[in-house]
Amino acid sequence: MTRMTDLEISRRRLLKDVAALIAVVPFAGSLAACGQEPADDSANDSANDAASGSAAEPEAPETSDDAAAPEAAAGSTLVAYFSATGNTEGVAQAIAERLGADVFAIEAADPYTAEDLNYNDDASRTSQERTDAHPELAQVTPDGWEGYQTVLLGYPIWWGEAAWPLRTFAAGNDFAGKTVVPFCTSASSGIGRSGDGLAELAGSGDWREGERFAAGAGDDAAAWAEGLGL
Repeated sequence: MTRMTDLEISRRRLLKDVAALIAVVPFAGSLAACGQEPADDSANDSANDAASGSAAEPEAPETSDDAAAPEAAAGSTLVAYFSATGNTEGVAQAIAERLGADVFAIEAADPYTAEDLNYNDDASRTSQERTDAHPELAQVTPDGWEGYQTVLLGYPIWWGEAAWPLRTFAAGNDFAGKTVVPFCTSASSGIGRSGDGLAELAGSGDWREGERFAAGAGDDAAAWAEGLGL
């Protein structure tokens, strides 16, 4: 057998290395192609979302006009009252508690002081406002007014009439479709035609006959209101 020279051995090794290198290059190229990111991946995602019916950001649901409308009042009965010294407030609160009714305090924008309530002073505020005055109120229409079917309306008696702030309240609200029952507090005077006067100012609503109570007669007033069956 003929022995290969060192030169021939080196030449054969070189040819094997070249052949191996040629085989590896295409494989490396395929690896590079597999690891490469798509040129426009975001565009593909948008197209896929559109095709599947899902969007990156969910659209806000449409709202109807009804959804934006204010809620109706919590109850169908409202006890609205004006109280200058706290007597009418006590009676009104007792009625509301017995009936489970909502309460609205009618308040003058400029609260009355003890001097204002001096009925014996012709220069006092109540004396000056006695002739057809409509005092400004802090709030004329109660929240949720449209939702109430029955309104019990309380006030003190001044000179045989409903206290002056009630004029503003009666004239400033729409009582159409409502049953209105007045009640008052006084030292001795009866309710008289005070409710009729307010009904004339309101011009709408089903106004019923009212009742007069003394200061501190909360239990009697609550029993009366419960007996109305409204």
